[in-house]
Amino acid sequence: MALSEPSEAVPEELSPLSQQREQERTPSGGAELRRGPEQGGRRAEPGRQLRVLLTPLSVAGRRMPQKRLLGAYDDDAEGEAAGKRLRAEPPGTPPGSPPGPAPPAAASPHGSGSDGGWDAESDGSDGGGEAQDGYQQLSAYERKRLKNITENAKFFAALKLHESAARLQKIATRRQSNVTKRPKPKKAEEETVRRRSMRLQRVEPSVLEVPTQPEAEEEYPQVPAGPLPMVPENQVENSKLTEELLATWMKISETKPNDTEKHMCDMKRYQNSLNSMVLSEDNVRKVVQNRVCSVAIHPSESLIFVAAGDKYGQIGLWNVDCKGEEGAHVFTPHNYSVNCMHFSPSNPAHLLSLSHDVLRCGDVTRAIFDEICRSEEDLSSFDFLEDNASTAIVGYWNGSVAVVDRRTPGTSLELSANIGFKITRTVHVHPVNKQYFVAAGSVDVRIYDVRYLKSDGNKPVSTLNGHTKSVASAYFSPVTGNRVVTVCADDKLRVYDTSSLSSTIAVLSTVRHNNNTGRWLTRFRAIWDPKQEDCFVVGSMARPRQIEVYQDTGKLLHSFYNIDCLGSVCSINVVHPSKNILVGGNSSGRLHVFKEQ
Repeated sequence: MALSEPSEAVPEELSPLSQQREQERTPSGGAELRRGPEQGGRRAEPGRQLRVLLTPLSVAGRRMPQKRLLGAYDDDAEGEAAGKRLRAEPPGTPPGSPPGPAPPAAASPHGSGSDGGWDAESDGSDGGGEAQDGYQQLSAYERKRLKNITENAKFFAALKLHESAARLQKIATRRQSNVTKRPKPKKAEEETVRRRSMRLQRVEPSVLEVPTQPEAEEEYPQVPAGPLPMVPENQVENSKLTEELLATWMKISETKPNDTEKHMCDMKRYQNSLNSMVLSEDNVRKVVQNRVCSVAIHPSESLIFVAAGDKYGQIGLWNVDCKGEEGAHVFTPHNYSVNCMHFSPSNPAHLLSLSHDVLRCGDVTRAIFDEICRSEEDLSSFDFLEDNASTAIVGYWNGSVAVVDRRTPGTSLELSANIGFKITRTVHVHPVNKQYFVAAGSVDVRIYDVRYLKSDGNKPVSTLNGHTKSVASAYFSPVTGNRVVTVCADDKLRVYDTSSLSSTIAVLSTVRHNNNTGRWLTRFRAIWDPKQEDCFVVGSMARPRQIEVYQDTGKLLHSFYNIDCLGSVCSINVVHPSKNILVGGNSSGRLHVFKEQ
C-alpha cells in the first residue's frame, strides 16, 4: 500500500524543514512510501495503519531526515497498546522485559533502529522498489547504521547496567541512613595548655604580656640599699658552719703571699705543669643556684678558696679543701647579675663585687657587704687603678666609664666620662703603667689615659682595629702589659702587640675559635695566666667539653678536660696567681677546679 500524500502519512511528526529536505530527495516533490510484507516480525494486514518517524541524520555536515518504522497496529485496543509499547521501549528490548530508560545514544556512532534487520549489503538501486526486509528502500549506509544500533541496544540490554546502578544506589542510601556520628569527646576543664611558639601563633612579640614585676619580686626579693650583713641564705640551719667558713677566709687573708717576682718559665716546663693539673669528682661543686657570671680566687697558698657570682645577685663562697657540705655557702648582696668580682690585691679579706646598680665590698673582718658606689645607670665591669685598691675604673653598659675613690665618703662617682662607645663590656688596667686602661665595646677596643679623662670629647691613646662584631673582653698581659687578647663574636681570638702604644696597633696573631655561646651561656672571656706572660685561657664549645690554653702566637698548648666530671661549657675561668690551679664556672652554678695531684 502506497501513501499518495506525505502529509497524510506523517501529519504531525514531520517538521516543515524535514518536508522540504524530503522533497529535495524525490523528483516529484513527494515521498513515496511502500509497505513491505513484514514489519517488526509481524505481517502487515489490511486495515492496519503504518506510523513513520523521521529523525535527523548527519551527512557531510548536514542533518538529513531519516525514516524509521516504529510498528504497525490495529485500530482495536490491543493494537493500540502494542503500538504504545513499541514507542515507549527502545529497539532491541526483549518482549515482556520491564520498561526502563533507553540505552545511551553515545554507545554507538549511529542512531536507533528496530528488530526488522536491514540488509547492510543492499545498496537500494532498484529504483523505488521494496527492500528485501520489507521496509521502504533506504541507502546502504542508513541500513547498516540501523543494524548497528539494534545490535548495540541488545548488548546493553543484556548487561542490565541500569538495574545494577539502581541496586547500588539503593544499597548506598541504606548505608548512609544507618551511619551514626560519634559524639565529640568533651575537653577536660583543667586540660594542660600546650605551649606554642609565637611563629606558629602568628603573634608579634610586642603583643605577648610580660610577667609583672611583683611576681619576679616574690621569687627574688629585692635587696635593700646600704650595708648588708654577711648572712647566708641558710642562716638558721648552718649558722655555725657559716661562721667556720668566714673564719677560714679571715685566717687565710692575714697571711700575705710571698712577694715573689713574676717571671716566665720555659714553654716545656709550663706545659708539664699544665699536664699535671687534673679534675676529680671531689673538686666539682654547685656553688650558686644560677648561671655563673664571674669567678674570683683567693691568692692564699695554704688552701683553695673561691667565690662565684651568678645571674641573680648571689655570691657563693667555697672552701675547696673542705670536702663536706659545710664547705660552700651562698649570700645575696645584689639584685642583679654579678658581672665582675675581684679579691683586693692588698687586702684579700675584701671581696669587691659589681652588679648593675651597685659596687659592693664584702669585708669579712666586719662580716658586712658595704656599698662603694651606687648608680642609676647599669654598671658592667671594674678594675683597680692602684695596687692598694683604693681607686677603680668602672665601665657602664651605655658606653661611658667612671672613676671611683673608695676613700671618699658616700657612694657617688668621682668622674664620669663619655668615651664614644655604645657599650662598654670590660675595662682592664695596665699592670705596669696604671694610668692606662683598655676598654672593650661593641666593635671597638681602645686604650685611654685616665689622667686626661673628661666628661666628653675623650680621645684614645691607641685603637685596636680589626673586629667586625661585638667584643666580649679585652685584657692586658699580666707581667709587662705588652699584649692584649680580645674575644670577638666573629669567632676569632686576637692578640695585639701593645709594647708601643701608638695610635693604631696591629694584630700580632689571630686564632679561629667558636665563640657562638648563644643566649643561655655566659660569653667567653680570654684571661691571661698570671704566672705566664704569653699564655691565656679561654672556654671552648668543643666536645668533649674542655678549657683551652693558647700561646700568644696562636698555638694551642693544652686542653683541660675530664669526660666523667666535666660535661658542660665553662665560660668563665680564673687562674691562681701563684699555684697551678684553674677554676671554671658553667651555666648551672657549678665550679670545676683543676689542680696538681
